[in-house]
Amino acid sequence: MTPAQIYRDLKADHDKQREMLKQLGDLRGDTKKRQKLFEEFRLELQSHAAAEEESLYAVMLGNPELRDDARHSVSEHKEVDDLLGELMDLDFGSDEWESKFFHMRHRYEHHIDEEEEEMFPAADEELDDGIEAKMAATYEERKPKELELARDNPPGGDERE
Repeated sequence: MTPAQIYRDLKADHDKQREMLKQLGDLRGDTKKRQKLFEEFRLELQSHAAAEEESLYAVMLGNPELRDDARHSVSEHKEVDDLLGELMDLDFGSDEWESKFFHMRHRYEHHIDEEEEEMFPAADEELDDGIEAKMAATYEERKPKELELARDNPPGGDERE
């Protein structure tokens, strides 16, 4: 059975983010390339996370069977967002930046693996096709708008809360 569009959209973003993380992990030193790719990654991640929360997580929070998974994932989004903010405040060429980046990468890859392996299948089983189609439409509408908001709202702050 083919997964619903919402899960395909989110998985496609995750695959893009995994590749960006790999590229960032392969770069060394305070290079313009590292800074540029990190900025692209943080915009991608912030817009993805916000749109995911407004589409999938909003529905999951309203369903008692899925609520705990959604709360857990929201807290992981906040943790990774805080780490992104800390990374932006560090010297991109420092050992501290590299150490914190690899910690953030590990936490985020754990999060998206958990979503894909546990949360998406649970939501797919619990939610009907109509709800999943609405979530996909919401996600696809919100992500570009969230990208614009992310440009003006660096991670790790509470400006958007």
